[in-house]
Amino acid sequence: MARAAARPAPCGTTVRTRAAPRCGPVRVRLPAARGVFAGSKPADVGRSGRPGADTVGRVAGGTARYDQIADFYDATAGGSVTDVATAALLELAGEVGGLALLDVACGQGRVAREFARRGARVTGVDISTALLAKAKAAEARQPLGITYAEADATDRAVLAGQSFDGVACNYGLTDVDDLDGLLATVARVLAVGGWFVFSLLHPCFPGWDRDAPSSWPPSLGYFHEGWWLASNPGFRGKVGANHRTLSTYLNSLTCHGFVLEQVAEPRPGADWQQRLPGAAPVPLYLVARCLRR
Repeated sequence: MARAAARPAPCGTTVRTRAAPRCGPVRVRLPAARGVFAGSKPADVGRSGRPGADTVGRVAGGTARYDQIADFYDATAGGSVTDVATAALLELAGEVGGLALLDVACGQGRVAREFARRGARVTGVDISTALLAKAKAAEARQPLGITYAEADATDRAVLAGQSFDGVACNYGLTDVDDLDGLLATVARVLAVGGWFVFSLLHPCFPGWDRDAPSSWPPSLGYFHEGWWLASNPGFRGKVGANHRTLSTYLNSLTCHGFVLEQVAEPRPGADWQQRLPGAAPVPLYLVARCLRR
């Protein structure tokens, strides 16, 4: 039997034969961290990885991180889907009428509701009891046929036997400690040829003002990956976030069988420029659409 022709390498590249990549981030040896992350809270001392948390977004005692700030999150995020990153995610999702969709890390359900309003059959999954209570309350007030499930999206048994035409994760990837576990779930439940769209704070975001610190702990730099707690008054100052390099995201997607189809880096609105007049624009959000091979 003849072998299938290999894909040609891009112009100007050197072809090297190597083993297939293993899922998981590439580990780079870094100098040991000392003291507190710059811009972090004193509680971070001596905890350079995921302080007080397991691998699914819970703090010690089994409470989901966002359970502690559900009211603050709902009041801040609201029900609107017009912020530039969410609007870009919905645009990349395209026409969804009649599709079976999964909203991972759905929170209080604002994206799930928008997909349902556009004619999709939607399932929302989140680990936060408090945020799901808000999502279910909204569904009770205005039924759109959305099914909500409280579950760990990185669990190998979650959504067993179910299949979806598309999966969305709006701002959720940095809240999930086990990226490979999440992507394995998305790949398992997504039909071949189906799409996965996501948005997140840009991994290369260098920070803007006190309310918007960099994606990474400032004193440790871009290449230091892991969970950290900022000192700003927003979400990252209350529940923290996982910083990963851009290459970690891209390599993890490839490893789990996704093909990058389209990427958007929406510019921040005029309100951002007003917060720091005269500053040059920087990458703030990363939004992408991938296809399941």
